[in-house]
Amino acid sequence: MSLCLPFLSWRPPAGFPSPADDYDHARLDLNELLIAHPLATFFFEVSGRSMEGAGIFDRDLVIVDRAIKPAHGCIVLAQVDNDFTVKYLRLRRGQPELASANPTFPTLRPAEGQQLLVCGVVTAAIKRFTRTRHF
Repeated sequence: MSLCLPFLSWRPPAGFPSPADDYDHARLDLNELLIAHPLATFFFEVSGRSMEGAGIFDRDLVIVDRAIKPAHGCIVLAQVDNDFTVKYLRLRRGQPELASANPTFPTLRPAEGQQLLVCGVVTAAIKRFTRTRHF
């Protein structure tokens, strides 16, 4: 499904033009902009403060793409045993670890016997300043 919305071709400094101003605009499809692999992509709402340093805050929506191969430095959705988390994927001496973007949260290093599964790569975060829908 396509959702094409007006895309203004100028960058206002946190303002908005007068309705009387003439301006050119194209149409922008948010799916084309944000989703590379539609069948492997999903959205979810983040809970917590561990990724604030990366610009991901409590209740932000993130887009996760399962078709992207996770690499060192990617922000990922991971499962450690039965708990899900969003963190930076770090590879140290060939071993994966999950690092927060908030220094008050520890790095997660799976202990022997724990299973770490990377479920997908976070490709974008969507900020909402008003809630038009409840998720």
